[in-house]
Amino acid sequence: MKFTLKIVVAGAVLAAAGGAFAQKGETVRIAFMDPLSGPFANVGQNQLKSWQFAAEKLSGRNPAGVKFEVVGFDNKGSPQESLNTLKAAIDQGFRYITQGNGSGAGLALLDAVSKYNERNPGKEVVYLNYAAVDPAMTNEKCDYWHFRLDADTSMKMEALTSFMKDQPSVKKVYVIGQNYSHGQQVAKYFKDAIKRKRPDVQIVGEDLHPIGQVKDFAPYVAKIKQSGADSVLTGNWGQDLTLLVKAMNDAGLKIPMYTYYAGVTGTPTALAGGGDSEVYVVAYGHANHTGELGQMGAEFHKKFNDDYYTYATYNGINLLGAAMARAKSTNPVAVARAMEGLTVKSFAGDVTMRAADHQLQQSMFITKWQKAKKGEYSVENTGYTFVPIKQMDPYVSSTPTSCQMKRPAG
Repeated sequence: MKFTLKIVVAGAVLAAAGGAFAQKGETVRIAFMDPLSGPFANVGQNQLKSWQFAAEKLSGRNPAGVKFEVVGFDNKGSPQESLNTLKAAIDQGFRYITQGNGSGAGLALLDAVSKYNERNPGKEVVYLNYAAVDPAMTNEKCDYWHFRLDADTSMKMEALTSFMKDQPSVKKVYVIGQNYSHGQQVAKYFKDAIKRKRPDVQIVGEDLHPIGQVKDFAPYVAKIKQSGADSVLTGNWGQDLTLLVKAMNDAGLKIPMYTYYAGVTGTPTALAGGGDSEVYVVAYGHANHTGELGQMGAEFHKKFNDDYYTYATYNGINLLGAAMARAKSTNPVAVARAMEGLTVKSFAGDVTMRAADHQLQQSMFITKWQKAKKGEYSVENTGYTFVPIKQMDPYVSSTPTSCQMKRPAG
């Protein structure tokens, strides 16, 4: 799929010498930077459509009365390409960027945005992180201009292990993940948390594999079988989870899987290919929300024949709209200040952008893969769905931060 970058003339006019903008009716442009080609293109393309859809649905319907437009830039999942797309976006006048697929790219953007803003006062850029979950981004490498909409790896693991500790069938766990910061941290935080909560659980194997490069997971599945594991834990996403599931299907390995991203594009279809299986997901949302989000999911499916699952797009647009109303401006400096500590109503109670580290505090869900009943959403048209079996209030997964936020003067 070819994406053409388009320039939209914003209706912004300077309203005062201080640089505030006349906000109502203005078009705020957001540059989306994620893989639109390569092994994770199907995920990136779904998420670009999700951002664009949420922007379209919530334009003009936010407290600030602004319109939003999201434009896609292909960073190919690469930190270096992310820096190139950032430069291109800034050159085209974008003041807001969003990225999520890969913490390596996310950390590169966080650092580049921070340095750019320091060198270019009056032209600042805000980075909305919707899915890069390396805890470092809101801890030792935190930055004032970075706001994370997803829950980080440690937060999700606190929620997941709080659920797993109460599952008596979990005794021998095999951990498999992608060999980059996220996969490494899933393993680390799992080992730490399960030791605290269920010291009797054995970790019978651990593998980290190259991200986006493994074409056949059969050798890994053979090791899982040989280990005698009764459960698999993985932070894999996209192609790396889809192919792992297919290999487990081919090997007839039917043991529970505890995952972060089984609902992401491609994996539900692979799960359905293996028939009934016991798969759990920890996430800040699920496939069967009602109300406005449920309606948006139905409309998205009708329009694209695809699933709307990146609900950070909904929270992100709502947070921006509320912050712009609070700031009475779309200027990134004023909006960043207004987003700190901001609470807005979401699809699962209130969410708050914690001022200390810019990590969104939100409810978490454990969902289970099963056949969809009448009225339940059929994920990827498979006849299956992810049903919420446990909801946890924000405090359950909230983790402390070591962030020493450096705020701009003034």
